[in-house]
Amino acid sequence: MRLIDTHCHLDGHYFPDGPQGPIDRALAAGVGGFMVIGVGKTMQHARDAIAIAQTYPSFVTAAVGIHPHDASTFDADAESELNTLGRAPEVSAIGEAGLDYHYDNSPRDVQRDVFARAIAIAKQIGKPLVVHTRSAASDTLDMLESEGARDTGGIIHCFSEDRAFATRALDLGFYISFSGIVTFKNAVSIHEVAATAPLDRILVETDSPYLAPIPFRGKPCEPAMVVHTAKRVAELRGITVEALAFATTTNAERLLGRTFATALS
Repeated sequence: MRLIDTHCHLDGHYFPDGPQGPIDRALAAGVGGFMVIGVGKTMQHARDAIAIAQTYPSFVTAAVGIHPHDASTFDADAESELNTLGRAPEVSAIGEAGLDYHYDNSPRDVQRDVFARAIAIAKQIGKPLVVHTRSAASDTLDMLESEGARDTGGIIHCFSEDRAFATRALDLGFYISFSGIVTFKNAVSIHEVAATAPLDRILVETDSPYLAPIPFRGKPCEPAMVVHTAKRVAELRGITVEALAFATTTNAERLLGRTFATALS
């Protein structure tokens, strides 16, 4: 069994042993590929994600973007650099980008403007989009439709919405990615989507160092823990975790346009 963690933050400050430690532990646990997300208040985070992918080229790829929390910092220089970095061969997707009306760390109109610009970059480059959405379901879907994100497709990362949202996202060509939230007992609407979404359109992720799955709630999340998320999704679907791993790995490779060398070895 080999799994792909399609969304993890491995910036050096998150882990005392740097990216190497969580990567080694994940490989030992059965994780064979990683998409490292490069977002932050400056483009340095995107550069760092690319550097990690360059260090482990056979099983790490990068996504670069602008988190809605940081939308207020996204100026013309950052936009130009994101457009350049997004074309690097180590980069498989643009993001994460989107809308977060829960924290509102950036004004909502600014978030929407920056999200539209991220979608435009993904379309120009021809790479899929990684979408962050929280407490902004309607606006997120409306923007994906109005800005032509169907042309890129991508991932609804850390899925936390309902079946109606999933249906519209799937119709737009997006994949649904499940994080540790799917292991939470009260995540009933997420359980329903995990059980019923097309098997060829689902992914698994950790969003490390956040959202550790049961039985690790309250602890820093690591890519190795994606195994527990995969087991829960497999349980909800009534299939083996090996079948779930094969499907989600195949899906990740198809969407991201690359093969993870250790993924099915």
